[in-house]
Amino acid sequence: MSELIGRLTEDAIELLQELIQTPSLSREEDQTAELIFRFLTFHGAHPRRDKNNVWAVSKHFDAAKPTILLNSHHDTVKAGNTWTYDPLGAVVEGDKLVGLGSNDAGASAVSLLATFLYFHERTDLAYNLICAITAEEEVSGINGIRSVLPQLGHIDLGIVGEPTQMDLAVAEKGLVVLDCVAHGRTGHAAREEGENALYKAVADIQWFEQFRFPEVSELLGPVKMTVTQIQAGSQHNVVPDRCTFVVDVRTNECYSNVEVVELVRQHVTSDVTPRSTHLNSSRIELGHPLVQRGIGLGRRTFGSVTLSDQSMMPFTTVKIGPGDSARSHTPDEYILLSEIRAGVRGYVALLDGLQL
Repeated sequence: MSELIGRLTEDAIELLQELIQTPSLSREEDQTAELIFRFLTFHGAHPRRDKNNVWAVSKHFDAAKPTILLNSHHDTVKAGNTWTYDPLGAVVEGDKLVGLGSNDAGASAVSLLATFLYFHERTDLAYNLICAITAEEEVSGINGIRSVLPQLGHIDLGIVGEPTQMDLAVAEKGLVVLDCVAHGRTGHAAREEGENALYKAVADIQWFEQFRFPEVSELLGPVKMTVTQIQAGSQHNVVPDRCTFVVDVRTNECYSNVEVVELVRQHVTSDVTPRSTHLNSSRIELGHPLVQRGIGLGRRTFGSVTLSDQSMMPFTTVKIGPGDSARSHTPDEYILLSEIRAGVRGYVALLDGLQL
């Protein structure tokens, strides 16, 4: 067993170096999708690909058994200007592998691939495995995990690979962005004319600042609303008849995004339009067999404030993976090779013998 895990892990590390060296910005992941497809094919799986999403199903799939989805993403954000390494260089210095997407979420993706291949031909599993490495996570795009899920059939549990230091994120905050418009009537600023839309917006903005949702999550805390942008007026001497502002809302699992939008509309006079409502908060019960197994292995449980594709999965999920979220989207992003090796062993320990 240890020999197979070791071989698959070293193959996964080599794949990660190739992925880093291959540009994979969101919506431009075609080349890395091909690398993942070839990797699975070489190792005896029979992958499928739709757009830039690649997935494979365990060899002895049995529809009578529950199904676990192993998912991570292979797209990256753009590298900033303050990198001191080549973002696509995949430089190895001792235990450190430096490169764009190494931590978020390349290490999780290749660790899950190695884990899937370890179990791929096993006949004694009490569940099926599907491994899907998908696109457009960084932009919550429509051609990522959302487009793949309908093709995978019923899923009972999702394990989402993101850098958590292999601790269990048993809850995750959701996101809804609100575009708000306050309406008024133009007039000359020198006279008592018009109806100032900016003043109306300010009143609503004060409500966003002061309102507290009554339901507070033990793991995720309160719903957090932050006004982040505002625009009004065309010139200094005209009373503005329109003021637009944007609100970033981070939801907890006590409310669906639809419920949050409806509550906001009840309290403000501005028009409120959500950009989407599908990025919901999630939570898995601490008594779930996978969580209990993780706790037994010494894994910490916590609530995560960072968004992932977990938000688009309408079934029970947990987020766990090698690396540290604090390194994501930062200059000279890196992963430790020891973290990948421990990550594969950690995933295998969670799944081996698991009963759902």
